Amino acid sequence: MPAPRILVIRLSSLGDIVLTAPVYERIKQTWPEAEIWVLVKPAYLEALAGNPHITQVISFGGLWKTLRLIRSKKFTYLLDLHNNLRSLFLRRLSGVPKTSVYRKDAWARRLFVFFRKNSSGLRKHVSEKYLEALYPWTGLPEPRRAVILQSSFLGDSVLTIPLAREIKSRWPNATLDVVTLKNSASLFQDSGWVDRVWVEEKKGFLNKTWGLFKTSRALKEKNYDCAFIPHRSLRSALLGFWAQIPRRIGFQKSAGKIFLTHALPFDWKTHDLERNLSLLSAFAPNAALNPQAAYLYADPQAVEKVLKRLRQETQGKPLELIGVHPGSVWPTKRWPARKFKALCLGLSQSGYKPILVGGPQDQELCEEISKGSDTLNWAGKTDLGELKALISLLSLFITNDSGPMHIATGLGIPTLALFGATTKELGFFPYGPRHKVIEKELPCRPCGLHGKKKCPRGHFLCMELTSVQEVEKTAQAMLGNESR
Repeated sequence: MPAPRILVIRLSSLGDIVLTAPVYERIKQTWPEAEIWVLVKPAYLEALAGNPHITQVISFGGLWKTLRLIRSKKFTYLLDLHNNLRSLFLRRLSGVPKTSVYRKDAWARRLFVFFRKNSSGLRKHVSEKYLEALYPWTGLPEPRRAVILQSSFLGDSVLTIPLAREIKSRWPNATLDVVTLKNSASLFQDSGWVDRVWVEEKKGFLNKTWGLFKTSRALKEKNYDCAFIPHRSLRSALLGFWAQIPRRIGFQKSAGKIFLTHALPFDWKTHDLERNLSLLSAFAPNAALNPQAAYLYADPQAVEKVLKRLRQETQGKPLELIGVHPGSVWPTKRWPARKFKALCLGLSQSGYKPILVGGPQDQELCEEISKGSDTLNWAGKTDLGELKALISLLSLFITNDSGPMHIATGLGIPTLALFGATTKELGFFPYGPRHKVIEKELPCRPCGLHGKKKCPRGHFLCMELTSVQEVEKTAQAMLGNESR
């Protein structure tokens, strides 16, 4: 890859030009072989003379003449540290493929001069703002006190843990906290990569409103310098903004994009785990990310507790366990209960022991499936730590598109997922090479980001077309029994 050739534009006064010096040093730190050309007014050609980082200082000689000069040099990057109509003209017509612009906060300055209204942008030195214009290319300075704002569903939280691990791996001396919901708190607490977990209450209008105010005030007191916001809600972005966290990194698809300082691309075709990790590109735009498929760990004490309970319920018989999770918050994500029951019966007849898992809301469903199918029913009978411990002991996990699906894949347990209303293209399929998805190609899929309460077409073919025989055959193959 050839060394970048960079043009820096600063057509202003002597003081402004002198303050650009840290920019050239930072560029050289990122690209030691880079050529740096600087465009200034003729009167200030000597202002940057002798700077060891600058290749050449060129003089502004009128718009058209200067534009022809710029185009002839084939620059690969253009950094506009002036940001007025003249530099806009040069920037837009330069033909330079990568450009970045200094944010001068002109309106904030006017509001301060005329109305004495202060803002956070006015507290920064101009040279600091110049350096910020480089961030899209060189990345942000490393965080010292960071927080992750993730108060979405359990599965979303599971897929955020690799982000926490990567932050701690890159910057082990940085403090990393997380704001999440109560049912996800232990995931982060047990991960080993989070220093503190803030639990946010979002149930009910008063809790939502007061909780947002209370949490933002508490975060503000901690003086975080960076917030990672994988949750694309308005509330999460607003929380970071009200907490006055200076760097708020999220996605361009966020409903609260206006409250972010760095909004990064969001690709629906990318797995959500990798999308979350892509937030780190704000710090290292060109760094390669190598996500690991297994990133969760079961607590040994919880494993021992689960093993003891299993021995009691199975009279100590050595059994090969297959986990089955038939539930989901959205009904159109659920493979029919009668099919799960037939599947469990077939697996039992093949010598395996199905064990049903889920939350308290799944107890009635799992009770229906367990009758006459020779299964263990642990739905609603484990906390999150015990659920992780149980899943870690399984030979296979069969599940709808759900939070426990991500727990299983995060633990490295082979997972067979049954997709109905949702599709792999939404980015929440089982992550890693050991897992499989069964789904049917239909023009009505997906019917929503999370599915629906009822099939919009009334036929529910996305799940009805997936047969018990197909699921059992795939499960047997994943268990190494191709001939069964």
